[in-house]
Amino acid sequence: MPGWLPRAMVMALALYGVFQLGSWAFYQLIGLLTNVLIAFFLALAIEPAVGRMAGRGMRRGLATFLVFLAVLIAGVGFVVMLGSMLAGQIIDMVEEFPKYLDSVINWVNQTFRTELSRVEVQDSLLHSDWLQKYVQNSATGVLDVSTTVLGGLFRLLMIFLFSFYFAADGPRLRRALCSVLPPSRQTEVLRAWEIAVDKTGGYIYSRGLMALISGAAHYILLVVLGVPYAPALAVWVGLVSQFIPTIGTYLAGALPMLIAFTVNPWYALWVLGFVVVYQQFENYVLQPKLTSKTVDIHPAVAFGSVVAGTALMGAVGALIAIPAVATLQAFLGVYVKRYEVTDDPRVQGAHQRRRGEPVLRRIRRAVGGNRER
Repeated sequence: MPGWLPRAMVMALALYGVFQLGSWAFYQLIGLLTNVLIAFFLALAIEPAVGRMAGRGMRRGLATFLVFLAVLIAGVGFVVMLGSMLAGQIIDMVEEFPKYLDSVINWVNQTFRTELSRVEVQDSLLHSDWLQKYVQNSATGVLDVSTTVLGGLFRLLMIFLFSFYFAADGPRLRRALCSVLPPSRQTEVLRAWEIAVDKTGGYIYSRGLMALISGAAHYILLVVLGVPYAPALAVWVGLVSQFIPTIGTYLAGALPMLIAFTVNPWYALWVLGFVVVYQQFENYVLQPKLTSKTVDIHPAVAFGSVVAGTALMGAVGALIAIPAVATLQAFLGVYVKRYEVTDDPRVQGAHQRRRGEPVLRRIRRAVGGNRER
């Protein structure tokens, strides 16, 4: 046996063990890394507001606290408004349930010539096996639901703490990062950081403005139709349609349609038509004007980035995919050399034709060439 072979085998086993240990540690810490990534993008989103307040003489810690307090108040207000709306609708549906059940039973009796009664239907439902199993499963799943809620609250608190430190200690963090890099690399890192702040903040603020316009437009429609809880529904449509990519529009329009259906079934069709028309107006008129200076990426690239982000990181990846791709595109645009495009009709999709040759002669030549072949 060669003398180097045992040492090579030990080295290979050691490298394999280190690789397995690193993989295990990565999978154990992937939740923490995801939270840190979300916190970093959240800090980038509020960096412009914190920077403006700090530029006027306010301490960065206090400015960050005030921005987070405003975000927290807005979030709690939205949840309270939406919760009160849903609670009121659930109470109304429970109170009106006997009437709905009577109408359904009467329709069944008249259509199929049966003799059902509401008391018999209620007794059969209350004593059914599937209802008892559902209640037992719900009772045993209360602990799991409580654990999930507590875990979500802890994760949200962790994200807010990390994002607070990233925003409040942004200059110190950049200084510490640049201290381990040569001057040429420091310039590139600072440029990338600045681009990320501009693109992420611009994305959030442009989406917020579009959410405001969308909420106002849907609020006017709901008030005209006389749909209850119009303010809460307008806020729901504005936020969900803008900050949940791809399917946010359909999720946002489903709740107003459901509430409008309880008032008048035709109102649900009116809401559906308005949602479709407004979505086209937003895609082709409003969004290009608002996002052309902030997140200037092609719609196909944006859609592909959302799909890729969802495949990699789920809902979190879908949320941060567009600002991340916009940052990467703007950063690479600094180093990619571009040339002036020639004035050729084929660039615009037109076919170049030969001048001076009739169309009939070109057809005869083409037919003759095919016959010779």
